[in-house]
Amino acid sequence: MMKRITSLALGAVALLAAAPAQAQYNQRIGNDLSRCRGSGPAVLVTVEGVSQSAGTVRVQSYRGTAADWLQSGRWLTRIESPARAGTMTFCVPVPSAGSYGIAVRHDVNGNGRTDLRTDGGAMSNNPSINVFNLGRPSWRATAFAVGEDVRRITIRMRYM
Repeated sequence: MMKRITSLALGAVALLAAAPAQAQYNQRIGNDLSRCRGSGPAVLVTVEGVSQSAGTVRVQSYRGTAADWLQSGRWLTRIESPARAGTMTFCVPVPSAGSYGIAVRHDVNGNGRTDLRTDGGAMSNNPSINVFNLGRPSWRATAFAVGEDVRRITIRMRYM
């Protein structure tokens, strides 16, 4: 009986230890610009060149690692906002100082799918997006450092 209780206790501890690690992913948050007015760590993202005031702009943050960058379910935070033609600004808090990457998508018709002829996309450091990398530049091309303060970056939207 004691062996079974010990086994259950160890299992519960392992489950609790894994929970915070999983909780760090897939956080949907609002675009609270006040979070970038004080201290960080956070990224103030200016998105330039939004083509039209239709649909939704989605900003997702990832850890700047090969294991996380653009991997399904590995985004840290997601902000979705109605598109506004021209320039939009987002405050993306990050969990700690480190290496991160930002991906932006403009879903022009708001259908939740990528429509190559109309939708736009962009990434931190504004890497080349072409048929050779299938629109998925490496984590090395998009990663940037964030310290304990607010890091400011500018991303330029690209459309076909």
